[in-house]
Amino acid sequence: MTQTAESGRTETDRRVSTWLTEFADALSAGDGDRTAALFADESYWRDLVSFTWNLVTVEGPAGAADLVRSEAARQASPVSFSVDGTPTESDGITEAWLKFETAIGRGTGHLRLNAEGRAWTLLTTLDELKGHEEPRGERRPFGTEHGANPDRVTWRERREAEAAELGYTRQPEVVIIGGGQGGIALGARLRQLGVEAIIVESNERPGDSWRKRYKSLALHDPVWYDHLPYLKFPDNWPVFAPKDKIGDWLEMYTRVMELNYWGSTTAKNATYDEAAGEWSVVVDRAGEEVTLRPKQLVFALGVSGKPNIPEIPGRETFQGEVQHSSQHPGPDAYKGKKVVVIGSNNSAFDICGALWEVGADVTMVQRSSTHIIKSDTLMEYGLGDLYSERALANGVDTYTADMIFASLPYRIMHTFQKPTYDKAREVDADFYRRLTDAGFDLDFGDDDSGLFMKYLRRGSGYYIDVGAADLVADGKVKLVRGQISELSEKEVVLADGTRLEADLVVLATGYGSMNQRAADIIGQEMADKVGKVWGLGSDTTKDPGPWEGEQRNMWKPTQQEALFFHGGNLHQSRFYSLYLALQLKARSVGIPTPVHARQESHHTA
Repeated sequence: MTQTAESGRTETDRRVSTWLTEFADALSAGDGDRTAALFADESYWRDLVSFTWNLVTVEGPAGAADLVRSEAARQASPVSFSVDGTPTESDGITEAWLKFETAIGRGTGHLRLNAEGRAWTLLTTLDELKGHEEPRGERRPFGTEHGANPDRVTWRERREAEAAELGYTRQPEVVIIGGGQGGIALGARLRQLGVEAIIVESNERPGDSWRKRYKSLALHDPVWYDHLPYLKFPDNWPVFAPKDKIGDWLEMYTRVMELNYWGSTTAKNATYDEAAGEWSVVVDRAGEEVTLRPKQLVFALGVSGKPNIPEIPGRETFQGEVQHSSQHPGPDAYKGKKVVVIGSNNSAFDICGALWEVGADVTMVQRSSTHIIKSDTLMEYGLGDLYSERALANGVDTYTADMIFASLPYRIMHTFQKPTYDKAREVDADFYRRLTDAGFDLDFGDDDSGLFMKYLRRGSGYYIDVGAADLVADGKVKLVRGQISELSEKEVVLADGTRLEADLVVLATGYGSMNQRAADIIGQEMADKVGKVWGLGSDTTKDPGPWEGEQRNMWKPTQQEALFFHGGNLHQSRFYSLYLALQLKARSVGIPTPVHARQESHHTA
């Protein structure tokens, strides 16, 4: 880096400062032409709520110009930007962290300039709304009332009154359908923003969606990737947490964060009154029918919807048990039994491994190709630089890692992912050879970009190996490839005529889209109006085009007014809950929210 005479700043500092000044001026003026000149021909501006009231990635100078000319961007004006920390330069790319302020809020950004000083990638994220900052840090609540007051109301009395009134004598602003990690994380964000919300969950207790799964289930993502908002896991938390430990944490978190959590409650139907601008949500709360009337409705159903349970001819004559993986209790009752597991994804491998450990005779039926990466390899080469003790030692905490990851546009993310899986094929070559020699149909994604792109595009088709793949490679878990045709009294019959004796059939056949569960509540017509949820439009397997640039209908406005979808893994539930909560808060206090580039519906639910 060369020094300039101007206050000893480096040339890199000057380049970033000049670009930011010109960009802020053009953005404040709504000048699309000036903005376009600042972006490279191949460039990406990803905005999370701050200038679009949406989650949007625009591409190229024309996309940037269109965003700047939008009503949402004009509302944010005037704008000021500053550099946060010291810009860096490597391989012709200058990077800088940013802070910015608009008429309505404050935010964080990240910029990459190319060698010509034009933007290659830009991330802008809204952190808080002016006048509606969260009460934390120096703004934290006092917690008590000093002095004498004969009308004193204690914290417990306030909480008891809230629980008795909310949903009955007064209505919540938001109803969240789904009380797993997504609903809980969003509920915590809304609580801190002062938005009254009720979380509706069919299970009795927070965490039951984890507790009720097969007993060997554990997180396959590491602890540094999985923190919830506000309250991180303690330093002695295991790298890969068992399901019941996660369940207990979610239950504790729900109580500590003071969430209004209605367990044993099932949403029956929901209709939207356009004129009144409110929903009518009918729920069964432990046998009591209650009608809630929120302004905003959120489906927080994870990535998936209802279990995919295929119709199998002959099931009524089969003398053994048939379970979907979501119903499988664990292996203990099946020692010495013949078990056929249909599927070859995470759940299938976990269940096969646990069954083999107790002495079951296990056969896996692989229906389609599957991506596998060893957990240790993924940790070292895929996550280690961002989510690990190594990352923390290098100053990359979870928040910083989240922002770095968010700064990579989905359009080019596969190019950043591919080297990880190229390395995996190199270091684990013998492992992969053994698997394929055993007849396993292995893939690395349509473009060799591996696990995470498969997850983002389709939410299926992969396994993070924690040991069960070796059982298949060694023949300890038998492998058959094909499609199930029917069940006889004692056998699974495949389309090619293969017959597999079985006492138990486990259908590790995944889950449908969350649209399916939403359609049961809001109706098929409204679900189709919203369209497909999840996927990028990459035109790869199970992710039909056209290209959409962000996760379809997730964490942002949909084609149905006042209806949102939230969820994903723990990382996404943590990260994106902020941006959805800010959208809901703005609506609750009457801040205009003109949406730029609202998601179109290209596919029905």
